[in-house]
Amino acid sequence: MNKTVQIQNLGSKDYLETWNYQEELFQGIIDIKANNRRNNLNECTPNYLLFVEHPHVYTLGKRGDQKHLLIDKKELDAIGATYYEINRGGDITYHGPGQIVGYPILDLENFFTDIHKYLRLLEEVIICTLAEYGIKGDRSEGETGVWLDVGTPFARKICAMGIRTSRWVSMHGFAFNVNTNLGYFDKIIPCGITDKSVTSMKQELNGQEVPLAEVQEKVEKHFMRIFEAEKALKTSMELH
Repeated sequence: MNKTVQIQNLGSKDYLETWNYQEELFQGIIDIKANNRRNNLNECTPNYLLFVEHPHVYTLGKRGDQKHLLIDKKELDAIGATYYEINRGGDITYHGPGQIVGYPILDLENFFTDIHKYLRLLEEVIICTLAEYGIKGDRSEGETGVWLDVGTPFARKICAMGIRTSRWVSMHGFAFNVNTNLGYFDKIIPCGITDKSVTSMKQELNGQEVPLAEVQEKVEKHFMRIFEAEKALKTSMELH
């Protein structure tokens, strides 16, 4: 059992390039596990946590509805955004500058084999990070992610989540709105939810921008604590 996690800061990277890289790491873990079973071996599997900031992009989960993208290709080009249909759970969401995107690629057999628990712990990471800024994050029953003012007419999402797992290996993850331009969410029905809005830390802090690196450091700290993990010695990597 290996509970060390390699933290990789990818900077600003194209969505498709990063998705392909995720798939490479994801498949590498699955291959090690298959080889262990086939040959009765006990090779440790690695775990990764990728941090990245994407250029403007909309992604639709495998059970999402295309109608939740409210603009066409011409309009996407006009606002400098791309669109991909991908293999995570959840519906449509937006990624862009000012947002922290985290992709934990974990062998959950190194931690626990419970997808519900995994999602709740990811939510807890964001809730604890928000608390350091005096923002009260919460869960909304039946809706994955982190929300504010749950149960009121002002409920709004600050962090979306969508994952894929196979053989207890995870990929995809969370999109945490820090200084995000929320106008891009007007082009979609975020997560297919029509009766709640979207927010960011900047909006909740009355327009005050928060350094992304500072917030990411706190996210990483809480992730390690909540998952009872240790940071691997190799903590960053360039994606080519």
